[in-house]
Amino acid sequence: MKMKVMTILGVVLGSMLISAGSAAAAERFTDLQSVKWASDSINYMAERGTVAGYGKGKFAPEKQVTRAQAVTFLVRELYPEQLQSGAASASYTDVATTHPFYREISIAEKKGLTGGFPDGTFHPDMAMSRAETAAFLTRAYSLAAGKQSVSLRDVNQHWAAAPILVMSSNGLIGGYTDGTYRPDRSVTRAEFSVFLARVIRFEREAAIEAEDWDKLISYMTLSEQIGQMLMPDIRQWNGQVTTTVNEGLKRSIHDQDLGGLILFVKNIVDARQVVKLTHDLQNEAGDIPLFLGIDQEGGVIKRIPGGTNLPGQMALGATGDAALAEAAGKLTGEELKALGLQVNFAPVLDVNSNPDNPIIGIRSFGSDADLVSRLGLATIKGLRQSGVIAAVKHFPGHGDTTVDSHLGMPVLTHSRNRLDEVELKPFRAAIEGGVEMVMTAHIAFPAVDNEHVTSLKDGSRVPIPATLSKKVLTGLLREELGYQGVIISDAFTMNAIAEHFGENQAVERAVNAGVDIILMPQDPEATHQTLVQAVKRGTIPSETIHKSVKRILELKSKYGLFDQENNLAQKLTALTNVIGSEKHRAVEREIAERSVTLLASRDGAHPDFIQPDDRVVIAAAGQEQAEQLQRQLTSVASNPSLKPEITVIGQGKTSDALQAMEQADYVILASYQFRNVASQFGWAEIQTIIDSLNKRNKRYALLSLGNPYETIYVQNVRSGLAVYGKQEPNTNAGIKVLLGQSEAGGVLPVTTK
Repeated sequence: MKMKVMTILGVVLGSMLISAGSAAAAERFTDLQSVKWASDSINYMAERGTVAGYGKGKFAPEKQVTRAQAVTFLVRELYPEQLQSGAASASYTDVATTHPFYREISIAEKKGLTGGFPDGTFHPDMAMSRAETAAFLTRAYSLAAGKQSVSLRDVNQHWAAAPILVMSSNGLIGGYTDGTYRPDRSVTRAEFSVFLARVIRFEREAAIEAEDWDKLISYMTLSEQIGQMLMPDIRQWNGQVTTTVNEGLKRSIHDQDLGGLILFVKNIVDARQVVKLTHDLQNEAGDIPLFLGIDQEGGVIKRIPGGTNLPGQMALGATGDAALAEAAGKLTGEELKALGLQVNFAPVLDVNSNPDNPIIGIRSFGSDADLVSRLGLATIKGLRQSGVIAAVKHFPGHGDTTVDSHLGMPVLTHSRNRLDEVELKPFRAAIEGGVEMVMTAHIAFPAVDNEHVTSLKDGSRVPIPATLSKKVLTGLLREELGYQGVIISDAFTMNAIAEHFGENQAVERAVNAGVDIILMPQDPEATHQTLVQAVKRGTIPSETIHKSVKRILELKSKYGLFDQENNLAQKLTALTNVIGSEKHRAVEREIAERSVTLLASRDGAHPDFIQPDDRVVIAAAGQEQAEQLQRQLTSVASNPSLKPEITVIGQGKTSDALQAMEQADYVILASYQFRNVASQFGWAEIQTIIDSLNKRNKRYALLSLGNPYETIYVQNVRSGLAVYGKQEPNTNAGIKVLLGQSEAGGVLPVTTK
């Protein structure tokens, strides 16, 4: 009678355990104080959805684990998909179909995980022994003998001697202080969790060591696999900008099993803080390291604090020098790697063939596809030499649009022949050159995919952007162009995606289209759950996830992420010799000085020069820019008598600026057109000033600090330079030319006719 009561009690408790299993990953236990030695393993297995408690935060760690419960944990861990499908059939005489663990025991029997007793019974509610635990785990994971010596004096003659020795020789189980193992002693739920966690971690470590990514993926939960495909930005927590690994960030990394993060200026204070942040992030990540990425194109798009900025891609385009582009990529990679960053979302391979492009412009090498291809390849090579991954963008090409995909949906209506001749050429060259990461564009290309869907914004019919198009990403990029690397989306916060497609629908469609990593989902938690559920429903094939995760793991391994240095002090010490080093600054200066391009000239060779005794007026659209030019002119000229004045143009201030210019001998008129449509820019005021200066026969220079399209919209310019950026290296180089200290040797890399 007593035995029967105990059996019923075991069944009831087992049922409670199973019912809690579906929510195991979110369960937090409150009764682990007495087993702190096991709490990490228990929580790890709960997060994997393998073990579960009894509800209300109770795990009962010191309760004996039954044979049925042990089997259930193993089946949940190894064959979770079979719990949802297929008929169950157990042959054991004491395991009725009504037993709460019947299906799990059936699966375990079919898979050869368990063995019954000679009389055909299984004894499902009997407590597991330490010997049986070793036997179960050794059988389940096909473990082989390890290299550690074993000395357990009560094991040699035991029926489970072989599995116990296998486990012990791999450091997976240990004995007591008296040299015994006590194989017939029962195992608690805490102990079983520890044994199982050790085996899983051991197997994962072995897979990583062997670079057997298929094996590692087999030990990753679906949640972990999906997490590898997410790369959110680091958001605020408790109303504060995130610059350290706070509790909110920790929860995001663990709850979504994140595979990567992107950093922005908001996350950066200085170089030492970035190193500490990236170091702590990797320590939080576990056995699979994070991709940590950043946009460091140089020029107008820069993030490195105190680092070498570089004059930007169009400045490199003006030099036409592939060796300089390679040097730029190499030094950028060296600085990023020193900061703990492994992915650079650069170079931009867009061919900026449209002056009205509101978002690319000087971020591009130029308007010639061959130039973009040549310099793009060189930059990729330089980044690779430094051990940093180049993520080229924006496939299939963002260079001939008049809409910023951050704000709306651009549509490129060119024929396929034109795409092959211009937009696709740099990407084809990069693929042939072995590029390992490609970023998609949120741009529609009807010549490749003319599918339309109903917009959630206004109910209109909108074309599918490349990021969501299987014809573009799988058909064109993978199958036609032969690309085998990682495909990462552009940010999912951009309106080209955010306005027209619900994020849940968009991320699912992106993954089915061929995207391996979703960059900056608006709601990372919801995105994670959407993709997990899509795989469970079968609307995303598990094979698709497997292929993406394998590509990601292979790339992380190739760039040494699994072998990262963990010594923070060494990382901080190395910074001073890398970030903004004189060697890097020399490359920065050379690019800037060689890029300065003559836009207009009276003699066909030089701009108007500033003379030593000139009264100089500097006119710019903003006070800060004018003051920067003033400082630089004073410094470079080294002439105490030269005291340039400044004035601000635009916003109703042009009349005052013209009055200031009347007394000037020389005028520097700074023009900056970027992040807007060139044909809609306020050129009229620039033209008014140029006409006034020409009428008075003043010496001057129209100094183009942004997109160098001034001569399309402003007529009769007699002296002008393009420096391709308002950063100090660019403007300093332009001032040297105006002082006659260097030549304007750059070649305009875009068409202005």
